[in-house]
Amino acid sequence: MVTARLRTVEDAARAISSMQVRGAPLIGVTAAYGMALAMRADASDANLAAAYAGLIKTRPTAVNLRWALEQMRSLLEPLPEPRRLKAAYARAAELAEEDVTTNLAIGENGLELLRAALEKKKPGEPLRIMTHCNAGRIATVDWGTATAPIYLAQAQGLPVHVWVSETRPRNQGSALTAWELGERGVPLTVISDNAAGHLLQRGLVDLIIVGAARVTARGDVANKIGTYMKALAARAHDVPFYVAFPETTIDWTLQDGVAEIPIEQRDPREVTHAVGALGKTGSGEVRITPEGAAARNDAFDVTPARYITGFITERGVCRASASELKRLFGRRRR
Repeated sequence: MVTARLRTVEDAARAISSMQVRGAPLIGVTAAYGMALAMRADASDANLAAAYAGLIKTRPTAVNLRWALEQMRSLLEPLPEPRRLKAAYARAAELAEEDVTTNLAIGENGLELLRAALEKKKPGEPLRIMTHCNAGRIATVDWGTATAPIYLAQAQGLPVHVWVSETRPRNQGSALTAWELGERGVPLTVISDNAAGHLLQRGLVDLIIVGAARVTARGDVANKIGTYMKALAARAHDVPFYVAFPETTIDWTLQDGVAEIPIEQRDPREVTHAVGALGKTGSGEVRITPEGAAARNDAFDVTPARYITGFITERGVCRASASELKRLFGRRRR
């Protein structure tokens, strides 16, 4: 493992845009610390505005980024310049601690779902869970969203097995989720993205849990590209499909996710080339398409609420609908 140190707001912006930092919750916390780094360099109004503008454009789909930056800007703008640096670091640290607490609560609520699903299995049979992308502890400050219930289940001795979808083109599943689950000793099997429907058809999956980059007020979910196909296949084979996320991932200003959520377009080279390990210490990139072949690289897709069984949040579990979100959270965020 390599630790990257972020020393400037430009470092923070680059880490987010280049996906050194992944996962909506961790993106938000990193952006908050990016604002603090900006205040360390220059606490003026002009630099505060420039830092916000530079960070907000790094990842257009994950709404936690905007939420965290608005938290920081609304705190810092009224303060005199000499007080901004200390206040910025304090608030960024609070957001980091809140993320840990929130994700643990998501895990505890999701654990009850796993317990209920295990009761339908034969004694000793593992609960077979499918994931997509990386919504784990390295996509948040700790615990993760989709993986938090899995970690708690394993800690309590419940038998689980995770189907880890590779998640092309950046392979966050095979490279990251498989690494972090394996490090914790969670039984897992990596599968190609195209194998998911086959496994669901064969009855080899008990439920699916994924994370989210943005959730609309009516319950449509933007998540890593490939999520929508899994939701469709899960519906076809009556397999429960859950999305785990904190309240900060809800965008109360949007309704229709397909029409309104901005979808990040990334470098086509991520599709035309693949990165992998070379020996024990190195890594390298190889082209996997014919020279000159065009490629399109949508980073996310949108799953409409009607294809989602339910949401796992820090406030509890609910159906995927506007009324249930309002009931669970009790108010609309601005």
